[in-house]
Amino acid sequence: MSTGNETFEEIFKQNERRIHYHIHKLNIRDPHQEFYSEGLVAMWNAYEKYQPDKGPMSTYFNYTIRNRMIDLMRKRNKEQENVERHKQEHKTRVDDGNHYRNGGATYPVMKVAESESSLYDEEFWQEMRGKLTENQWKWVRYFVIEDMQVKEIAEMEGVSIEAVKSWGKQVRRKLRGSVDEMHSIR
Repeated sequence: MSTGNETFEEIFKQNERRIHYHIHKLNIRDPHQEFYSEGLVAMWNAYEKYQPDKGPMSTYFNYTIRNRMIDLMRKRNKEQENVERHKQEHKTRVDDGNHYRNGGATYPVMKVAESESSLYDEEFWQEMRGKLTENQWKWVRYFVIEDMQVKEIAEMEGVSIEAVKSWGKQVRRKLRGSVDEMHSIR
C-alpha cells in the first residue's frame, strides 16, 4: 500500500473491502448499513490521524475499523438492555404495581383471591390496634387494609410522605416484636 499523497477517495477504493471483511468477521447483520457507515467514518478518522512512522496504514485501518464496530455493537447491546429493563419495569407497574425487590431483582407480589384473603380478621386487628398509636393504626388501616399509597395517605392526613413511612417502620418493629414473643411462648 502506498502512503504517498493519495486522496481519501483513492485510499477508500483500495480499502473498502476491509469494512465488509470486519462486518462479516464479527457476524454483524447490517440491513440499514449502520455498521458500514461506522466503518467508513473509522476509515476516514484513521486516514486523518495516520502516522507513517508508527506502522503500516492497513494495520491501522484494521484496528480502527474493528474497534469502532465493536464499540457500536456494545452501544447497541446496552441500548437493548435498557429498553428491556424499562419494558419490564413498565410491565410490573401495569400488572398492578405490587412487587418486592431482592438483590437488585424485582419480583411481582402474588395476588390472593378475595375468598382466600384473611387480611381483615376483626379480632386480630382489634388486638393489634390496642398495641399501636393512632398514627400507626392509620398506617395499618390505610396502607395495609385499604391498600392506599403512601402519598395518598400523606395528602389525606396533611403530613409528609416521610412521616407516613415512619409510621410504617414503627408498626413493622412492633409487629415483629409481637411475632417474636408469640414464637418464644410456643
